[in-house]
Amino acid sequence: MTIPRILREGSGVVAVLKPFGLATQAPPGIESVERWLRGRLGRDATGYLGVPHRLDRAVSGVVLMAATPRAARKLSRQFERREIVKTYLAVVAPTADAAAGAHAAEPAEAVPAAVAVVWRDFLRKNPEQARSEIVEPESPHSREAVTQVSCIDRRSDDGGTRLLHFVPLTGRMHQLRLQAASRGLPIVGDELYGGPPLGEGDARERPILLHAWRIAYADPDTGERVTIDAPLPDHWPEWARPD
Repeated sequence: MTIPRILREGSGVVAVLKPFGLATQAPPGIESVERWLRGRLGRDATGYLGVPHRLDRAVSGVVLMAATPRAARKLSRQFERREIVKTYLAVVAPTADAAAGAHAAEPAEAVPAAVAVVWRDFLRKNPEQARSEIVEPESPHSREAVTQVSCIDRRSDDGGTRLLHFVPLTGRMHQLRLQAASRGLPIVGDELYGGPPLGEGDARERPILLHAWRIAYADPDTGERVTIDAPLPDHWPEWARPD
């Protein structure tokens, strides 16, 4: 596992490149992006550091941190109003079968086209496992999940995997992973939701091919639109690197 690095810092916002295998935030004593950044900023556990959003441990890419309460409030408000635009890349392995137990409004074998479509589901956290499930809208504790999806004109040499472009409009637990898997498009490496393995060893320590590629927000001080791009990790396939 590589260490994080700062992509941009200003107006109380710190954009960090999170490697796979590292939690965004974790209990005391466990390594995380938050703990690493506290060390970089010279702040102990009592010093302020806001975490307005998170990435799953197995996911790489850009995550925003707030070094001041004012920046945290401004970012949180933008997230609430859906003014922050997050863009992800994912390598998926199309299959005719949806993930076990999931159901979706679209055929499992459908691969999105270059023109974006909208995936809309209702998700619920599983109370007994660290995963989510797709449920009916009227189910207790269900929350709507909305994602814009398109397919980038890239595919592996054998044609078995494709590159998808995600813009989530909501932020539910495992939203992109579950929505893709439920449509027969599990993300490579995401064995929790039926994806093919990526590498060997403990699956909990391996990456999945989902990357938080870009984030755009308004600078808390100036209001200027800021866009941060996160370089793709070394384990990302060459064919799936957009121009």
